[in-house]
Amino acid sequence: MSTIQPTATAVSLVLGSGGARGLAHIGVIRWLEEHGYRISSISGCSIGALIGGIYTAGKLDEFEHWIRAIQALDVLTLLDVSLVKGGFIKGDKIIDTLKTLVGDFTIEDLDIPFTAVATDIDNEREVWINRGSLFEAIRASISLPLFFTPVERNGVKLIDGGILNPVPIAPTFNDDTDLTIAVNLGASRDCYVELEKPEAAADNNSFFENGINNFIKSLMSSAPKQKAQWGMYDVADQSFDTMQSAIARQKLAAYPPDKVIQIARNQCGILEFDRAEEMIQLGYQRTAETLASMDHSGN
Repeated sequence: MSTIQPTATAVSLVLGSGGARGLAHIGVIRWLEEHGYRISSISGCSIGALIGGIYTAGKLDEFEHWIRAIQALDVLTLLDVSLVKGGFIKGDKIIDTLKTLVGDFTIEDLDIPFTAVATDIDNEREVWINRGSLFEAIRASISLPLFFTPVERNGVKLIDGGILNPVPIAPTFNDDTDLTIAVNLGASRDCYVELEKPEAAADNNSFFENGINNFIKSLMSSAPKQKAQWGMYDVADQSFDTMQSAIARQKLAAYPPDKVIQIARNQCGILEFDRAEEMIQLGYQRTAETLASMDHSGN
């Protein structure tokens, strides 16, 4: 239950990209709602667009309940193999599942202004999507290279917004709000926080990530075997994280928000969605640490 007061501080919330680390966005939102802040606009890319879009639709509770139970699901049932080049997964099953879970919405009809940021790969530029189908915008923004196939929208091929801007602050520049808060999921490894894992969680392996790796291996089974220290996913994962972290530092230095909530890029893997409880807790905790001196709840 939100404790927002009529005089709550109006916030422009910028939700960055970073795969499963973005489940921390849920904890960020929960803390803000409970401590005297009113989220008045959201700009997000990749997982930030997904969480932010579902929140603006008023369906974050339903999504949180579902994602916390992800360990009980057969992950592979959500993956639809692509028969075209550009990515292993079409993404239709995941989007259809989310539509069934929370419903479909038109961005213009949302109560909170929302912008999903994607990348026009051919013209090397950002694309801000703030009109049309919410889940079409989200699908374009989450098109992680190698994993998801690109999305064609209005004749333009779109991929993950984090390629060019992992922390998309610019769409909030004209907001009439009191505060801009950005969540950076590519922070330095020094920001790592040791979390207590839920009892049911495996000690060393991620159910979701192992499922993804096994799925990719099955697709590659006919390819020649090569010895390597890391698997294909591990290399792509670390490369993408390193790139996004460097770009995020540049963007935050060029366009500093009022507050930045930092989540270490090594906090969890891009595909470790079975660690929802930990990451939601971390988002809540890091928001409290960053904004405690601005607590407006009266506590």
